[in-house]
Amino acid sequence: MATLKQLIENIPSGTNHTVAVAAAADLFVLEAISMAVERKMAYFRLYDDENAVTNMIEKNFPHLLNHPDIVLCHVSSQESAAKAAVISVFKKESDILMKGQLATAVLLKAVLNRDYGLRTGSVMSQVAAFEVAGFDRLIFVTDAGMNISPDLSQKVQIIENAVHIARSIGIENPIVAPLAGVEVINPNMQATLDAAALTAMNQRGQIKNCVVDGPFALDNAISIDAAKNKRIAGKNAGKADILLVPSIESGNILYKSLVFFANAKVGSIVTGAKAPIVLSSRADSAESKLYSLALAIYSSLN
Repeated sequence: MATLKQLIENIPSGTNHTVAVAAAADLFVLEAISMAVERKMAYFRLYDDENAVTNMIEKNFPHLLNHPDIVLCHVSSQESAAKAAVISVFKKESDILMKGQLATAVLLKAVLNRDYGLRTGSVMSQVAAFEVAGFDRLIFVTDAGMNISPDLSQKVQIIENAVHIARSIGIENPIVAPLAGVEVINPNMQATLDAAALTAMNQRGQIKNCVVDGPFALDNAISIDAAKNKRIAGKNAGKADILLVPSIESGNILYKSLVFFANAKVGSIVTGAKAPIVLSSRADSAESKLYSLALAIYSSLN
């Protein structure tokens, strides 16, 4: 799929997913929920102060009052909203966890709880799908939100998480480009050493269902013309589907550059847990949250 709109339009009918929303009293969150129920994408359990949510719905989305696809669940604080939403997923009452108007740290504390949390023992990572003007494909960026400075073994799992998402939307053999500042191996640049190791591991079957090729600088990873101009050899140059960033700083900068400089559309989720987590920023638009929900639904189908 080349656009995020197509992602929504092609969600299989009858998926019957339920989304647990922690701290749902937020205009952008409720707008995304409104668009989702209109499209029959999912059912929702909204965890927050019931009066606050009801008042916000009455004022802004009156058609959602007593909606058959929405259940209001009263809680008294952000912490209790996070706990109740996570427990709903833990108990399989819900299939997807969604962050509302609360801090990421509050939600993740509940997600990582040893008694009722959603950890699996695998690395959890953020996967973002970008629709960028001028590109004929979605570009995935990982990991811009969870792992600060991943080592080689963590990067393997981050790739596997991203490949799972890409394959869930129909990219059967995604090309993964481990990014660095240069295209050659430099012993003084750890990102290039990791990229070379990841490429070799992929060639030897240790990383499956994708093609890993790197190191690549950003231009040569996504632009065939740039790769030709710099005489970068290899059939995968300029054709990356997934960009593996070397650190959270570089990922965060790339993510926000695409949104604020390039006006790219984006949907993002955290994967590697027992269920997909829509952990978008509180400042993200309702449209972006809707795209993230769609990505989470695809992820949970496979």
